[in-house]
Amino acid sequence: MREGDQLAVERLDVPEGSEVEFDVLLVSDGEDVTVGDPTVEGASVAARIDEHTRDKKVLVFKYKNKTRRRVLRGHRQQRTRITITGISAGA
Repeated sequence: MREGDQLAVERLDVPEGSEVEFDVLLVSDGEDVTVGDPTVEGASVAARIDEHTRDKKVLVFKYKNKTRRRVLRGHRQQRTRITITGISAGA
């Protein structure tokens, strides 16, 4: 993950255009790995909320043989698109 990368995460209850900070559970620099208990002390990721969207529709079709049961349902998961603005690895 680098600064400037965009991600789609599960919907966050934060208004568009605002800044949010995430706790970090694991830090790796290629050789050393630091695992948090539960989070890494001093490490954080800053991001900007770009927009709230919905994923592509997933169709679920249930069918039972010989009983004439056919059910078609659709679902669209709500997503939040974020842009990483800063990464702090901590101590």
